[in-house]
Amino acid sequence: MSESARIDKWLFCARLCRTRETAQAVIAAGKVRRSGARVEKPGQAVRPGDVLTLAVGGKVRVVRVLAMAEKRGPVAEAQTLYDIIAD
Repeated sequence: MSESARIDKWLFCARLCRTRETAQAVIAAGKVRRSGARVEKPGQAVRPGDVLTLAVGGKVRVVRVLAMAEKRGPVAEAQTLYDIIAD
């Protein structure tokens, strides 16, 4: 596995967004921050240790990135990619 990934793909693989298009729309709407800085483009890199704040589904979630994923897997696998700080 690589040490970084596109943030839209990671949100999709971590099952924090239902589709990759939804992840891109959330990012374009300015609803995602990485380590306090607003994410401007879906292609920005995310790495283990980054803290993401995102407003999805009417609530704000704060998660710490723990790992990368090559592809989208089952829910149990997706939950190992991050640690919930605030929900």
